[in-house]
Amino acid sequence: MKKTMKKLLAAVLVGAMTVAMFTGCGKAADDGLVTINVTRACFNLAAPDEAQVQKVEDAINEYIKDKINVRIELNDLESGSYTEKANMALNANEINLLWTASWESTIGTNDLVPKEAVYDLTELIKGTTLYNSMDEGQWEAAKYDGKIYYIPVYKDNVEGYDFMFRKALVDKYGWDVSSVKSLADLEPMLADAKAEGLKYPFLTQRTAMFYRWYINDFDFFTADVTANWVSVDRATNSVVNTIQTPQYKEFATLMAKWAEAGYISEDDVTKTTTDTTTQTQDWGISWWTDIPVNEEANARYGQDVVMAPATDRWAHSTSALGSCYCVTANSTEEQAKACIDFMGLLYTDSKLADMYTFGIEGEDFTYDANGQVVQNSQKYNHSMWESASATIVTPVQGEPANKAELYKAFNGGANTSCAAGFRFDKKPVEAEFSACQAVFDEYGFALENGGVAVADIDAKIAEYQAALDEAGYQKVLAEFQSQYDAWKK
Repeated sequence: MKKTMKKLLAAVLVGAMTVAMFTGCGKAADDGLVTINVTRACFNLAAPDEAQVQKVEDAINEYIKDKINVRIELNDLESGSYTEKANMALNANEINLLWTASWESTIGTNDLVPKEAVYDLTELIKGTTLYNSMDEGQWEAAKYDGKIYYIPVYKDNVEGYDFMFRKALVDKYGWDVSSVKSLADLEPMLADAKAEGLKYPFLTQRTAMFYRWYINDFDFFTADVTANWVSVDRATNSVVNTIQTPQYKEFATLMAKWAEAGYISEDDVTKTTTDTTTQTQDWGISWWTDIPVNEEANARYGQDVVMAPATDRWAHSTSALGSCYCVTANSTEEQAKACIDFMGLLYTDSKLADMYTFGIEGEDFTYDANGQVVQNSQKYNHSMWESASATIVTPVQGEPANKAELYKAFNGGANTSCAAGFRFDKKPVEAEFSACQAVFDEYGFALENGGVAVADIDAKIAEYQAALDEAGYQKVLAEFQSQYDAWKK
């Protein structure tokens, strides 16, 4: 990581620094500021430019030095390897402030608390600028086991999904996207996209999509795509084995049919598509997480897209944690307070929020005549949803000026899940749970991405279930049922 050299130099120069401190130069060297390492993922670029990230770090430190007693070290990691690299840095105690999400693996919100890898901020955060930057309901929704471990990004804190179409194709073929109410309704459009010669008529973005497309039927309260083999059936308010539901077979069969028709590329099955594939003209239809201002996708993907609702919106146990930060448990209390101070300023100071999100004004972005952001950099490029509060980040060109108000209205208009507030404790079955996740990687991912032939679906689901059972699935399922039944009482 880019800070390694700094640490080596620090070790080599420790003697000189000690002398400087005794001669009165130490304060001049570090200004008495508390240094924190901030590690985040970059989703908008194939790889961030380390030199430009350093410039952004320097600019942020220059701006905040007279406002808070904090200096940051900024690590910006490409999203494709973020989980692996961030987890290594976390295990090496190199991070103080970590970006994470309920849907991330390994370092996701449901992984970090059981590992005791996050700092309990409950007492430190009350009454701070950060705490007061959002209404109390946000903090309540983000609590884990009744404690504040996570700092939510104020964005869409409910969950729902859209079908996403490239507008160039909508216009060319006259697609009526308002007529699309189900996945099957996409088939005539997918045929057009294939005839167009597109490599990815239906781009899954190398994501197992059962979790998303069937959110109206099930609360996948693990918030983990690799554990979508258990859920709460909304109709019965009971824990079910989703692999054995008619909906799962229906979905796996449809994906297999589409793959055989040439609508889904094996690149999604082999995970060779990337987070920037959506920025190309190689695809026709994909998915999008519904947000108050869906026009944000145009800037993110560098082309106009059109959305149509695929699901309702739901508030559930992890919906407020779709993008958040945590202070790592290895941090000292002084560092934890510094993290809170930095986040408090980030969530209330528009100039800092824009710098942290968009980079250096005049290099990475500019403001247009309406005072909105125009992003133009291939070196440093982030979005509001994974950076800072929607109430403080300046809207991007083309977005509504009243973006903050739209987010508040959006969050207030969702359904509330019957399982909202429930969190599963994996500890009693941790080994079996992990083993079942590995089985998903072997069977479930391919089933949900068209990697199995239509004729083999029944046999493969049976094989999948047998492998799950061998991994201890029935014990995990029983534990889920026991904990959920106890929670309902």
